[in-house]
Parts: sequence; C-alpha cells; structure tokens
Amino acid sequence: MDAKKKLKIDWTIKQPVKPSLDRFRRYMRDLGLRPSSIDSYMECIRRFLDSGKTVPEFLDGLHNRKLAGSTIDNYISCIKKYHAMIGEPIELHYLKRAEGIPYYFDEEEVIKLFGVVHNLKHLTMLNLLFYTGLRASELCSLDDGDLDLKDLSLRIRDGKGGRAAIAFLSNDCGALMKNYLGARPPLIVDGRQPLFYTDFGKRWDRKDLYRMFILYKKKANIQKKGGLHVFARHTPATIMIAKGCDVRIVKELLRHRDIRTTMRYAHVSDKTVRNACEQYLKL
Repeated sequence: MDAKKKLKIDWTIKQPVKPSLDRFRRYMRDLGLRPSSIDSYMECIRRFLDSGKTVPEFLDGLHNRKLAGSTIDNYISCIKKYHAMIGEPIELHYLKRAEGIPYYFDEEEVIKLFGVVHNLKHLTMLNLLFYTGLRASELCSLDDGDLDLKDLSLRIRDGKGGRAAIAFLSNDCGALMKNYLGARPPLIVDGRQPLFYTDFGKRWDRKDLYRMFILYKKKANIQKKGGLHVFARHTPATIMIAKGCDVRIVKELLRHRDIRTTMRYAHVSDKTVRNACEQYLKL
C-alpha cells in the first residue's frame, strides 16, 4: 500500500457521548427516584440538551406546541434538577394548575372499549388497570410473585413516591387473570418473572401501554379526550362517586395521600344531574 495515500475512513462519532447524562441518571438514583421517573426525566433532559436552546427558549417552544400543563411542569422539574446537579440552581415556577373537572369516560364508553379487545393479554391488563386503579408504571413492574389469586390481591412494591400498597381484584377480574395465566408461559426477564411481558419477550413500559390503549380507543370509535391515565384512574373514581361510593373509599383505591386530590373526582355527569332533578325536584 502507498504510504502517502490517506485512507478514507470517517472517524466522526455518530452518537456523541454525553457524560452529563450518565451523571444525571446517577444523581437521580441518589435522590431516590423510581426507575420509571428516572426514565421520564432522562428523556426530558435529553431533548432539552439536544435542542441547543436556552431554558427560556426551550420552555417557550413547549408552550407554543400547546403541551399539557403537567407535561411542561415535568420538563421544568427536570431542568431544575439538572441545574442543581451541575451547581447552577435555576429559579423556575411551575404552572398554575387548572381546577376544572378532569376528563373521564362514561360507563357505556368503557363497556364499548372492552368489547373491541379480543386479545386475552390486553384485555386482562386493561381490566386490571380499570378495576384496581393501578398506574401504568405500577402494572409494568408487577411480577408473578406480587399476585395472590387466593386472596384476590396485588402487592404494589414501588408505587408513586416509593410507597408500597395492596390492591384488590374483583371476582371477575380474578377469573380473567386465571384464564390469562393458563394461556401464558412464565418467562424470566432480567432475573425476574414479570406478570406481563410483550410478544418480544420484554417487560411492558408505559409508552407501550399507552399506545395499546389508544389503538383500542380508536377501534371503539371513542372521540372523547383522554388516554390511559384517564381510563384507569379518573374514570373508575368518577363512576364510583357518581353512584354514591364514599369518597374515602375511592381515596384508598387510588392510594391518594390527600383526600383533596380525590375530591377532584367528586363531580357527576350531566345525565346524573338530570335524573336527580327528575326524581327529587317535583312539585
């Protein structure tokens, strides 16, 4: 080979290494954040750093995209933590939360959605979310050992804020779970035996769950706003309270620390109000 001829090799790093990202992950672990929260923050900070924008420019862009207030608040929390880590604290104010009525699906819409789900695994997952008030991240982290079909209970090892809890299954939900387990072979993933795993042999994550729900929502032709969290948390709470369930029971089902959070669901549908007026407001 000619010693003077230069080889044509592209030595450019295709994905630049960002030590700050690894450092940020370790920083959040030291703060005691849950793995699901860390993954969410990592995605937020990666988008912020990749944008090359200043903090005000980046946040203005989020507002211009008309993202939900909770989503923007997540970015704000992430950026504040990142700046605290690098020793440059930044003062950012969270958005003022609206006190409006949360979105929810009515009973007919829930029944309609369940009616279009013909996949046993998906139906079991959606039933479990709806009837136990589980958060998506809590369902994803469930292992076989967390389920007790004899007592119809679920052990939640790492709930919101790192809190452990027990959730209870209805008889119908328990029967569906037995059918699911009868069809599902056990599988070890990362040294654990997940209660639910994907067709690719991986543990489910929140994004996959959300996409799965939206697919069935569209199939059921449900036009109302709301995703998986609305289905699994807002909707059962609203239905229970509208039917007269004590709000304190709903608080325990949703595992809220403050009953004022549960009171957001203490509203009733137009149909309920109309029926009550016809029943009680008579001369």
